Amino acid sequence: MGYFTSELVLGSLSLFYMSQLSRLISILTLLRSKRLLTAPELASRFNVSIRTIYRDIRKLEEAGIPVTTMEGKGYSLMEGYQVAPVQFTEKQANALITAQHLVNQTKDASFVTNFNDALTKIKSVFRTSIQKKSELLERKIHVFDNNYENISSNALSEIQLAITNFNYVEISYRKANDDTTSFRKIEPYAFYSTNNKWILIAWCYLRGEYRAFRIDRILHFKILPETFKDRKFDLQTYFNTCPYDNK
Repeated sequence: MGYFTSELVLGSLSLFYMSQLSRLISILTLLRSKRLLTAPELASRFNVSIRTIYRDIRKLEEAGIPVTTMEGKGYSLMEGYQVAPVQFTEKQANALITAQHLVNQTKDASFVTNFNDALTKIKSVFRTSIQKKSELLERKIHVFDNNYENISSNALSEIQLAITNFNYVEISYRKANDDTTSFRKIEPYAFYSTNNKWILIAWCYLRGEYRAFRIDRILHFKILPETFKDRKFDLQTYFNTCPYDNK
């Protein structure tokens, strides 16, 4: 049986990058401290590539944050700039609390940890009244998992970084109902989630085509420093042309 049908294209698509959000908030917090920060320093601090830091700085600039670049020295905030306090409505806070319960069902420890760390930072800017109501709501939500499998993973956050940085990944993979383990070198491109399971779409050099891999069936993985050339993979096109994937 395939992992998805065409009806799940948008409904089951759950691509969360909360680790990136957490990093952006942390970079902004450091910039607010009036420090001069270099790209290599930030890359080392957050264990990402310098190219990722360049993209993070661009995202902050696109969000209206006046980041000043001093050639050969680093980044700082424009003199006199004050970051306006972030205000969340009660509905927005409730949406985040609800999302937390859904994320906690994903069975990937790295993703759950990064999401909860990011949410803790976000909660710190809630108004007191909204904070109290969000804590009340948190105790009044429960998500049942009718398709429970006692299989977990701890690779999602690392492979997300491989996707955004175009790093090759080597994996040891075991298919369902098969004790055989295969070694693959892949180019990771996208994720989708269905039935609380994360599915990775990647170019597989062993098969010479795009394949789908359940994250919880990746026994071991290694992110390689070498990068690949983007094949311009489009997830929507993949779903349209491959309504079933029995990998």
